[in-house]
Amino acid sequence: MNLQTYLPTEKLRPFIKSYLFIECENDRENRVLPDTSIVLAFRYQGSISVQENGLTTTLPASVVSGIRKQSRLIHYHKGSANLLVVFREGGAAAFFKEPIHELAGLSVPLDCLAGFSYTREIEERLAAVPDNAERLAIVEQMLLSRLTHASTDRLVLHAIERIRSGRGLLRMKELIQELPLSQDPFEKRFRQLTGTSPKQFSSIVRMKSAIDQHRRVDSLTQLALESGYYDQSHFIKDFKGFTGLSPLTFFGTAAYW
Repeated sequence: MNLQTYLPTEKLRPFIKSYLFIECENDRENRVLPDTSIVLAFRYQGSISVQENGLTTTLPASVVSGIRKQSRLIHYHKGSANLLVVFREGGAAAFFKEPIHELAGLSVPLDCLAGFSYTREIEERLAAVPDNAERLAIVEQMLLSRLTHASTDRLVLHAIERIRSGRGLLRMKELIQELPLSQDPFEKRFRQLTGTSPKQFSSIVRMKSAIDQHRRVDSLTQLALESGYYDQSHFIKDFKGFTGLSPLTFFGTAAYW
């Protein structure tokens, strides 16, 4: 598997974290964990299938994936090539007319969304050009044409940063006390911009932080404690719900990102 990461042009950087090219000479299976970023994917060569809830389906050539609670197994078939647009938290809302939170748990064909009737033309152009630089230019041109506003919600971005800096352990009550509005309107603004609730966002940050730090702790018990769990069995249950595997199996065998 060949992975190449690129940064967006300056005008798109407030909204897009990165572009990721995934090219596979051979079949490859990868576990994709829940994340706080919404992803737009273009497959310009080969095919990809996904296994979720016991079902295997082939993904469309262009698809938008909302925020999920559980991991998925992605099978990259031999000869497949893909371009992923990884949005910043809160960034995707600037490009789509539909409420972002309606994408939660779903992978929606791009041409099913308002204003993307020309998706087939984009797919054909991506397949026809010879290199990734030209593919990036095509996708960035499309994104710039879809950019509906050039500003972001600073209050929600502040909340995101506080949740991240606290590794998902910050209590919502404490966060609300820092903000100039009450819980209900804050949660509505947060969900509209990020595609999920503050609580679910925090749970993703919390579990991914635990996964990131597992190599520096001495035991599963210590990892659970540092992740805010005082009951190891509760930690294992949440971990398995998040990754689909027990901690020992996941850290021992899983290929993931």
